[in-house]
Amino acid sequence: MGKKSIKKNYIYNLMYQMLIIFVPLITTPYVSKTLGSEMIGIYSYTLSIATYFILFGTLGIAMYAQREIAYVQDDKKKISVIFWEVIILRIITMAISATIYYFTMINGTQYQIYYKVLLLEILANCIDISWLFQGLEEFKKTVIRNSVIKIISVISIFVFVKTRDDLIKYFFIYMLSNLIGNLSLWLYLPKYLVKINLKQLNLKRHIKPTIQLFIPQIAIQIYTVLDKTMIGKMISDKSEVGYYEQSQKIIKTALTVITSLGTVMSPRIAYVSSNNRKDEVEKYLANSFKFVWLLGIPIMLGLMAISSSLVPWFLGEEFIKAKWIIIFGAPLTISIGLNNVSGIQYLIQTKKQKIFTKSVVIGALCNFTLNLILIHFIKSYGAIIASVIAETLILMVQLKYMRQEIALKIVYNKSLKYIVSGIIMFVLILPIGILNKPTVVTTALQILIGGIIYISLLLIQKDDFLFENVKKIKDKILGVKNEENKKIGKKTSN
Repeated sequence: MGKKSIKKNYIYNLMYQMLIIFVPLITTPYVSKTLGSEMIGIYSYTLSIATYFILFGTLGIAMYAQREIAYVQDDKKKISVIFWEVIILRIITMAISATIYYFTMINGTQYQIYYKVLLLEILANCIDISWLFQGLEEFKKTVIRNSVIKIISVISIFVFVKTRDDLIKYFFIYMLSNLIGNLSLWLYLPKYLVKINLKQLNLKRHIKPTIQLFIPQIAIQIYTVLDKTMIGKMISDKSEVGYYEQSQKIIKTALTVITSLGTVMSPRIAYVSSNNRKDEVEKYLANSFKFVWLLGIPIMLGLMAISSSLVPWFLGEEFIKAKWIIIFGAPLTISIGLNNVSGIQYLIQTKKQKIFTKSVVIGALCNFTLNLILIHFIKSYGAIIASVIAETLILMVQLKYMRQEIALKIVYNKSLKYIVSGIIMFVLILPIGILNKPTVVTTALQILIGGIIYISLLLIQKDDFLFENVKKIKDKILGVKNEENKKIGKKTSN
């Protein structure tokens, strides 16, 4: 299949990430004010419960399969064998998990009507084959599919969700959009697969490695989903889950800009690593770390600076508590961004999952323990503080083992200039939010001025990484224009 273009894949993925950022800007204020904190809390809490069954049903299959496909992306027969072995194994495990879910959650539970709808989410995850296209580095198809589904779901929310009693419709919209989106990817399979003898398939060979990746995924869920479950269990007021859900949504929306590169880089690093090209692995990792610092610092400090002006108009006065959760949780953009490089891009793709597992298990235990203590005293604030500490601990553990093979200077290289530039930006835009009313204009002004200040400071310092990427984008645009001019010239001559 040849070497895929990282730049092109990143552009496709970035386009989708921009849509992910744009969609919440439209839907989050509307949903927050229409459904309210309690209804959103119920949605987040019940979905967190269903997520555990999805996790047990999928094992570590998606992460494992994407890596295995990346290793053999030049061989259609091997791709076909791995695909059918993995998808059959996934259907079996998901069927078992769905059966247990049905008999434990559907009957006699407080929110059983919502748990019934969540069966669609379990089915959607069962038939999800996006891992195949990620392993093949074919991001265009998943981006187009996801973009269309996102747009349809946004329109549906505005059409059907009108009052707090429409929570069930909100559930249906999201679950059906995921299900239809995942089904649509199956239409592309004939292009990438060849016929194979199903009798020759060996499902057993995938069980051990998927379980090895299943363990860290359980640990990851403890500090990404269990926090919502624990808030819902420990605090009777489900509004606390609502505050946490919506503030996390804002943080993670900003985080997608940083982690979008990881989706593209993971299969590329897996591919070059499988061919023992260590120098290329280090080069890709160095660029990924720089990318996190370049965008992560202004996003983290920017979120802290704009939270007071953003929350009142964006989420509504009912969610005013969320501004502090955003401030406390903003460092996640850096810790998760760096974790994505050290853990997902390096440790997993180079088959060092034991180290990855150890790091996330330590982080999960830390998160669970801190949740028990902090949620009891400071509610949703405690959950976000516990998450930041856990993610930082995970990063420290991963870097400790990573330095045995990779020079750690690639992690921190030139990060100081981004930190200094970010702090200056923060100091200059914070007063804008304090001295003016919390409106759309105030927030937009802070973002615009902050962006200009940050980029200007890097240009003054002649940051080579920024210049290099600006040049690549410029060359890409000029290249497209030149191609169009050539086509126009050919048509004219004909």
